[in-house]
Amino acid sequence: MKPETRNQKPNKVTWTPVQDYEAASRLAAQKLFDAIATHLDRKGNAAIGLATGNTMIRPYQLLAELLNDAGLDLGGLATFNLDEYVDHQGRNVASDHPLSYHSYMTERLFNLLDPRLGFKLENAFFPDAEDPAGFDARLEARGGLDLQLLGIGFNGHIAFNEPQPESEISTEAFAALPTRVIPLAQQTIETNARLTASGDLTAVPRKAVTMGMRQILAARDILLVACFKEQTVPLRRIKTDRVSVETPASFLLDHPSAEIIYTTDTITL
Repeated sequence: MKPETRNQKPNKVTWTPVQDYEAASRLAAQKLFDAIATHLDRKGNAAIGLATGNTMIRPYQLLAELLNDAGLDLGGLATFNLDEYVDHQGRNVASDHPLSYHSYMTERLFNLLDPRLGFKLENAFFPDAEDPAGFDARLEARGGLDLQLLGIGFNGHIAFNEPQPESEISTEAFAALPTRVIPLAQQTIETNARLTASGDLTAVPRKAVTMGMRQILAARDILLVACFKEQTVPLRRIKTDRVSVETPASFLLDHPSAEIIYTTDTITL
C-alpha cells in the first residue's frame, strides 16, 4: 500500500500551555467538572470517557473535590474507560492485578466521590477483551461520549491505539478501527514498566483491550493532557498539521472540538 499524504489543513486543535503539572491538573479537573455538570443539567445524563496513567492522578483528585463540593446528583453519569490490560487467557486482568485500570479508577476517583452523590459503579464501563463489540454497542446506546479525556503515549498513541506504518493502513481505515484487543508496542511496554511497575518488564501484560479510534474521535469534545518531556516529540508531530497513522494522536487535527493542555516547564513546542 502506498503511503498516504493529506493536504495541509488549518489546525483545529486548541493548544493551551500552562506552567506546570498542578496548573494542568486544575484546568483539566475544571473542564471535566464543567462537562459533567453541563450535560447533567441539559439532558439529565452525561457520558465521559476516562483515561488512566500518572498524568491523571491529580486531576481525578481535584475532580472528586469539585464534585463533592458542588453536591451534584451523579445518578445520570456514565464513565467509559479507554482500556484495560489483557491476561494470557485473553481476558481482562483481574481487579487485584497490580496494574489493573479498574482498580486504578476505583482508588483514584470512584472511591473519592461522596456516596451521597449517587454515582453507580455499574455505570463505570471498561472495554471487555471477551466482548469488545459489546462495549461499543453500550457506548452507542448511551449516545456516544460527551467528552473524552486523553493522555498521549511517548510514541504518539491514544488509548492503546498504537502507531502503524503508513504502508499498511490508510488514515480512513485507521480512524474507523473499533474497540479491540491488540498487542502492545515494545516502547509502550518499556514505558509502562518504568512508570508503573518499578521497571519490571515482566509485570506488564503484552496485550490490552482498547477503545477504538472510531469511538474516541466520535466524542463531542476531546481533552488531551500532557506533562512529560518525552511527550514533546509526538506533540511536535501533531503541530505539523499532518494526520498520520504513525502518530495516532494526530487524528485530533481533524476533530472539530479538541484541546491539548501541556506543561511548559517540561514541554517546549
